[in-house]
Amino acid sequence: MITPHGGLLIQCMVEGDARQSLLAEAENLQKIVLNSREASDFEMIATGAMSPLNGFMCEEDYNSVVSGMRLASGVAWPLPIVLSLKGGAAPAEGERVALLSEEGSVYGVMTVSSVYKPDKQAELEQCYRGDSEHPAAAYLDSLGDTYIGGSIEAADLPSYEKHNDYRLTPLQTRAIFEEKGWNTIVAFQTRNPIHRAHEYLTKVALEQVDGLLVHPLVGDTKSDDIPSDVRMSCYKALLDKYYPLERTMLAVYPQAMRYGGPREAILHAICRQNYGCTHIIVGRDHAGVGNYYGTFDAQEIFSEFGAGEILIDTLLFEHAFFCKLTGGMASTKSSPAKAEDKIFLSGTKVREMLLNGERPPAEFTRPEVADILINSYASPQNT
Repeated sequence: MITPHGGLLIQCMVEGDARQSLLAEAENLQKIVLNSREASDFEMIATGAMSPLNGFMCEEDYNSVVSGMRLASGVAWPLPIVLSLKGGAAPAEGERVALLSEEGSVYGVMTVSSVYKPDKQAELEQCYRGDSEHPAAAYLDSLGDTYIGGSIEAADLPSYEKHNDYRLTPLQTRAIFEEKGWNTIVAFQTRNPIHRAHEYLTKVALEQVDGLLVHPLVGDTKSDDIPSDVRMSCYKALLDKYYPLERTMLAVYPQAMRYGGPREAILHAICRQNYGCTHIIVGRDHAGVGNYYGTFDAQEIFSEFGAGEILIDTLLFEHAFFCKLTGGMASTKSSPAKAEDKIFLSGTKVREMLLNGERPPAEFTRPEVADILINSYASPQNT
């Protein structure tokens, strides 16, 4: 089984009497409320998905990541994982604070090691290549001007109404891979329904490995992205009919979407390594938004890391298309088709068609998926 990023799978969960003691302690501590993204990050840290992190970043790690994509220790890490103070007095270094959900339930306790003022403009520009229109700008503006770093002890993970049967921790996915006898596993990161181009990429990848983990992101996304429950219905319908079930697996990835392009591709890869995956698919404009990143920047950024810094292998793909010449999916590497014989697919184009009441054609998506999407967009909550 592949080694976790940084060497060890960090576990921050406490159980039994220790959990009860932690909850009792939390009642008398200063309370810090986590927003939705911070709660997702808390879950990822607590379960080991963000190993080697054992808490929210201190100032030294934050500055090192923003400027150089590495923790202060030198371990590769592309994006800040931070907790902001929402108001009230800042805790002192060494103080312990309770971490709460927006509804007031206790997640756990953090031992504060750093209280600092972030350079949000540098974070926006260096991490996201962003300006005031980038989604990261609005999120950063929503945070307080003080970040708090420190190690966490988790009593409970965030609770959800959806996808609970598919919320597997890295320990669980690794155990399942071992039980299945999979030595090589490719992860497919997605925030969209799987259209025909995605299906093509995953099946080409599946030819090279023992198993495929379809690992859709179900944390916060942009308001115009297709809701996770609709996407999950699409994944299940597609996998049940068009994939070998003994070589595929579906689980959800609880992280929030940052639209960080190349740097977020690194984050997605590192975290999938922690889940036990040996490979990850990186296609065109991975984790992109608007025109902030070049088409293949998310592939090229991996070359900025030395041998052994990131153990998971990348499977890099060009823009796939439906080839009218051959009657199937292809890329420029496998088809001689000219421009007029290529039908390019994208999640954005599918959403546009659905908003216009159009049915995505068979060249875009399987009919079972098209039915789910059409019904979703026709329902009152999506109009």
